Formats: sequence, C-alpha cells, structure tokens
Amino acid sequence: MAELKIGLVSVSDRASSGVYEDKGLPALAEWLAGALLTPFSLEQRLIPDEQPQIEATLKQLVDECGCQLVLTTGGTGPARRDVTPDATLAVADRVMPGFGEQMRQISLHYVPTAILSRQTGVIRGDSLILNLPGQPKSIKETLEGVKDADGKVVVHGIFASVPYCIQLLDGPYIETRPEVVAAFRPKSALKPKE
Repeated sequence: MAELKIGLVSVSDRASSGVYEDKGLPALAEWLAGALLTPFSLEQRLIPDEQPQIEATLKQLVDECGCQLVLTTGGTGPARRDVTPDATLAVADRVMPGFGEQMRQISLHYVPTAILSRQTGVIRGDSLILNLPGQPKSIKETLEGVKDADGKVVVHGIFASVPYCIQLLDGPYIETRPEVVAAFRPKSALKPKE
C-alpha cells in the first residue's frame, strides 16, 4: 500500500512575503499529527494569492509529488485577491460540493459571515483537494466539527469523510484517533481486524 502523502498549501500574500508569520501550515501539521494514526509525510508550500501559482502548486503536489490529499488554507473569501477556490476549480477533474457545504454549515455555528466563504473540495486524478479556512481555530473546527460541552459531535467535521473518500480513490487506508475525529466508513469498507 502506498504511503500517505499530504500536501499543505498556505495561500497568503503577506505571510509569503514575510510581513507576518504563517500560522496555517503549522496549525494543519499539528492537527494532522494529533488526528492521524496512519503514518504520513508532508509536502508544505507557502505561496502568495496568485491564481497561476496556486494552480501550478496544486498540480505539482498531486501530479509530481503524489499527494493523495492536499489541504489549502487561506484565500477563500469574497475579496478580489481571494482566488484559492478559483485555482482549485481550474485544476479539478470533478467537484465534491459536499465538503464546502459542510464547512460553511460548521462555521455558521460560530460566525454569521461563514456564508461569505467559498471553500470547496475537488478531485484531481486520484487525489482529494480541500480548501480550508485561514484561521487555525476555524481550521480545527471545520476538520473536527461542532462538539457539545461533553465533547459529543453535534455537526460532523469534514475529516470524518476524508479517509473513506481517499479509499474510494484507491489511496491508502487512513485511520484516525476517534477522540479527535472518528473516520466513518460503511461496514463493507472496514479493514478486517488483525
């Protein structure tokens, strides 16, 4: 079975030019380290809000680096420079609209401006590309979902569906720490216990 390779892309004019420190890549890497039981390697990129560069980066991570999952952070709002979803759709073979719908659903529990987000999910080749929010707190919320005071999931996070999606794309079998996010699969797709 192929090793799990994950591409992380932080899209920010200011962070990529050194005006301030990027928080997206460290937040994603830390979350993945805490959530995944499956060993994985990371390919990380910090780039400006330039559509051709975002497109080229996504293509490189999927086509050349062989990442089965690519997570972007930043550039998903309505401002003119927010072109991450546009670049993502431009390199897509198929759109997975449920991911964007669910991210907005989760974020609406926290802020009314969640409807301004243009986050999306797509498939390129055998890889899943997901546009996440820019703030570390929002990244965690969209990946894990909305939980009540006892830690019970009220609204599922998007990562609950990612392992099965990767599996359907003939990628590696991904296992998560259920206390962070429980990966959901139909019984027929579960790996037999050893």
